[in-house]
Amino acid sequence: MAERLDAQIAFLSEADKLKNILRASRLHDNSRFENSAEHSWHVMLYALVLADQAGPDVRIDRVLRMLLLHDIVEIDAGDNPIHGQVDTAAQDAAEKAAADRLFGLLPADQGTAFRALWDEFEAAETPDAVFAKSIDRVQTPIANMANGGGSWTDYAVTFDQLDRRVGVPVRRGAPGLWAWLMPRLAGFFGARNG
Repeated sequence: MAERLDAQIAFLSEADKLKNILRASRLHDNSRFENSAEHSWHVMLYALVLADQAGPDVRIDRVLRMLLLHDIVEIDAGDNPIHGQVDTAAQDAAEKAAADRLFGLLPADQGTAFRALWDEFEAAETPDAVFAKSIDRVQTPIANMANGGGSWTDYAVTFDQLDRRVGVPVRRGAPGLWAWLMPRLAGFFGARNG
């Protein structure tokens, strides 16, 4: 029992480092950059509140667990903004190595279960993971509209880029949410470019 608790507390202590990973996205009030721990909490709240946007086969309890764990690898691999220039293969390798290390801190049964959830989220093939990915993608655009453009301004994002990188996964996992968001995004970009 003591060994198990030692491993669990070691993981939890390491997870605290997620609070130090700054993202490219800013808070709604534009006062500062969001950290990855805040993002994980907020995107979980999005999934819980917007659960009625999920398909009938989606289990929100699993979605919440995926979203809680999805960015923990950023402790080692860092945050790579969706609109930034990233060597995808190198980033994937860094994230997998981080997952090995971080989930390896846990007792084997928990480490295996958490890693399986993380892998499922990354693959985005199951209904739960597809919905989780869509919710993960929608949080930042809503923040960017609230804060006047945020990371879209920093990365010179166009509406077409946003539709490809955000719209595709959101339409796939939460089409009603995208139908609500799309005209708002179009209006924002139209006003900004007009």
